[in-house]
Amino acid sequence: MAKKQAGESDEIRLKKKLAARAKDDNGASSGPASRSLRKRLKRVQRKRRALALRMKHAAGNKAEAKT
Repeated sequence: MAKKQAGESDEIRLKKKLAARAKDDNGASSGPASRSLRKRLKRVQRKRRALALRMKHAAGNKAEAKT
């Protein structure tokens, strides 16, 4: 069975966690846990951007003509 999609994306969830940590630590979120959360967020963002670029390239000239 496939894993069910959550109500909110990983990116949004990670952003909320990072914001909450920064708020709790008064902006000094330099701990290893915060760093790993930030790295996970960046990884998800890179993955999303790469997918968008792949889809754009796959569309070819049709996408360029529309925009």
